[in-house]
Amino acid sequence: MIVQEQEAIDKAVEAITGDIGALWITLAAVLVFFMQAGFTLVEIGFTRSKNSGNIIMKNVMDLAVGSIMFWAVGYAIMYGSDLVGGGFFRSSPSDQGYLFFSADDWHNLFFQTVFCATAATIVSGAIAGRTKFSTYLIFSAILTTLIYPISGSWYWPFDDDAWLNTAGFVDFAGSSVVHAVGGAAALVAAILVGPRIGKYVDGKAKAIPGHNMAFGALGVFILWLGWFGFNGGSQLAWGGDDTIAATSVIINTNLAAAIGAIAALFFTWARYGRADISMTLNGALAGLVGITAGCGSVNAWGALAIGLICGIVVVASIEFIDKKLKIDDPVGAISVHGVCGFLGTVLIGLFALDGGLLYGGSGKLLWVQTYGSLAYIVWAAVASFIVLFILKKTIGLRVSEQEEVDGLDLHEHGVEAYPEHISQDK
Repeated sequence: MIVQEQEAIDKAVEAITGDIGALWITLAAVLVFFMQAGFTLVEIGFTRSKNSGNIIMKNVMDLAVGSIMFWAVGYAIMYGSDLVGGGFFRSSPSDQGYLFFSADDWHNLFFQTVFCATAATIVSGAIAGRTKFSTYLIFSAILTTLIYPISGSWYWPFDDDAWLNTAGFVDFAGSSVVHAVGGAAALVAAILVGPRIGKYVDGKAKAIPGHNMAFGALGVFILWLGWFGFNGGSQLAWGGDDTIAATSVIINTNLAAAIGAIAALFFTWARYGRADISMTLNGALAGLVGITAGCGSVNAWGALAIGLICGIVVVASIEFIDKKLKIDDPVGAISVHGVCGFLGTVLIGLFALDGGLLYGGSGKLLWVQTYGSLAYIVWAAVASFIVLFILKKTIGLRVSEQEEVDGLDLHEHGVEAYPEHISQDK
């Protein structure tokens, strides 16, 4: 009788723990969902007002299209039970994956859906102000249906069939799986679309200031908040040791963001003689992206180190891409997500408590982290190039010169986001 009672108690506790874990994942997913508003405000604030409505539409559609396509196809490719192409991607029987998923896992489907939308929306800011809306919608659909889910299947199912998981690769919440993939796609898109009119004059980069730093700052605060769900929710459980682990992840996330902003602030202050607002905001985002891979593998000191490095590197990277490579990225998405996504993943090889070089590791983890992150970058770049090149040669990537000068809001959507257009944008 005592044994049976104990078994019943253990079963009840297990059920409650499972329900609490599902609730935590759902709440975390809601926070990540809200990050879409943050991305929208950052992109609007860092660019010209005449394209604000277009940016709103792109971010809304990233979430809307991504939600449908990832539910219908992407989730089964990323988490399916059947391997395809020697493990290149996955698949599932129709009653388990495509167009439907087990009711026991609806919370996980929602959580992974909002991650997928995040990868797509990274591209939006890098090509703001000159890209056809129709073309963007097609690319966003392909990214959320195929490009992101295929490479995601290499690691996150956390089983022996995921080749990067088997290799010992570590990316807790997606510095590479999400952010480097989005950053690589953004790089290719920005190159193929080309710079905005007036960005480069006589071979020199000309600043085109964003119209509303208040929006940009609010967007960063929203993203910072949402990142607690992005990283903390990736523990995928709550209760006991999982509670300690998830809250540790949240603290590491906050520390990296804070030191990233501080590092960018003082670096720009020393370099430019002023405390640059946009760079400081991007420094916070760089710290967030950088710690996303290792937030569950490093201690607070490691989080501070990663955030500090990313906060400095993002400033140098934005300047290098803009002035040396002459690639026009209005919001710094390539540097924040691509460069810092790669860097944060690799730095685990130094700062991880288990296997990091600074903690007695042999260097194996550093090597795995490097080639693993590069695999994501190369895949996203090549796949994005193929898709965007075909689109460029068929329906075109870029609006006409007149449409760009007048603003995409008028020509793509027939309305201005503001009642009165800000004169400096004309």
